[in-house]
Amino acid sequence: MTHDNLKLLFVINGGSGNNSIDWTSEITNYFAATSHIIDFFHLTKTCNISTIKQHINAFSPYCVVAVGGDGTIKLVAECLMKTKILLGIIPAGSANGLAKELGISDIPIQALNILIQGHSKKIHITQINEQLCIHLSDIGLNAYAMKEFKNQPIRGWWGYFWAALKVIWQNPLMEITIKIDGKSVKMKSEMIVIANATKYGNGVVINPIGKLDDNFFELIVIKKISFYEIFKMNSSKVSFNKEKTEIFQINALSMKSRRKVHFQIDGEYLGKVKEVNAIIVPNALQVIIPNL
Repeated sequence: MTHDNLKLLFVINGGSGNNSIDWTSEITNYFAATSHIIDFFHLTKTCNISTIKQHINAFSPYCVVAVGGDGTIKLVAECLMKTKILLGIIPAGSANGLAKELGISDIPIQALNILIQGHSKKIHITQINEQLCIHLSDIGLNAYAMKEFKNQPIRGWWGYFWAALKVIWQNPLMEITIKIDGKSVKMKSEMIVIANATKYGNGVVINPIGKLDDNFFELIVIKKISFYEIFKMNSSKVSFNKEKTEIFQINALSMKSRRKVHFQIDGEYLGKVKEVNAIIVPNALQVIIPNL
């Protein structure tokens, strides 16, 4: 995909990642010698989806580029649902899970090259408790760790590691009733993942059979945290021990917990819930990805 005179709107989250890059200057310099038209929208604590949509409608871009982490991508994607506008991604967060999933480089010039030289791909999303999820959502241990991660002075992978270490011994087993295909199953679990993608931003594979362009998402029920099971996900196609891990491939589900449990979507901690409902939305977004 190489076009002239493209209109690109960059939605920049200055609070993402380590804030070491002046993205406005970086992007302006990159496009200075081209015929493409660019514009910027800087996220603030007071702006909302309606404000961003107004800017998008006024500028009428070919592509809106999320400059930030998975939370920023989720916000921009919500603005582009039911439009023909492409979603671009410049990884600028702490983990950048979706960008890694799509093979988008975290080197600025390479990520910018993809916007002009890459091609678009339709992907599905899941609608979870009336919210959009592009990458991964979960309840239990990881969501709890994300809550603690917000208060860690250390950012990035090490910050998450210390947060997870802190909560792993404080995370009680969840008692969950899962309804799939009209059948209800009761389980005890430490963590349950609703997965579009295959891996977290730290590179850990949680869903070895995941695809962003099929008509399913996966439900990964981790009954007992096992580093051996995680190793198998990352390195082989060995079947899992069903006493520790089960994977279901589905397009809709309903879950209820006996107690309120920690809950997150695409890296954003959303508090505690007792019920989670999810449904697939196929071909919901067109994302610019690298050429093979």
